[in-house]
Amino acid sequence: MAKKTVASLQKGEGRTYSKVIKMVKSPKTGAYVFQSEMVPNEKVNEFLAK
Repeated sequence: MAKKTVASLQKGEGRTYSKVIKMVKSPKTGAYVFQSEMVPNEKVNEFLAK
């Protein structure tokens, strides 16, 4: 029977970046546009406050 080595490859630190999607109203057409970025976890609230 094969051993599972996948669990030993994870460090336990978790992800350091998150993909944040923000809905913004376009000034040209008035339609809503989705703006997405990869942001460090510490700066997620700062990105959403813009």
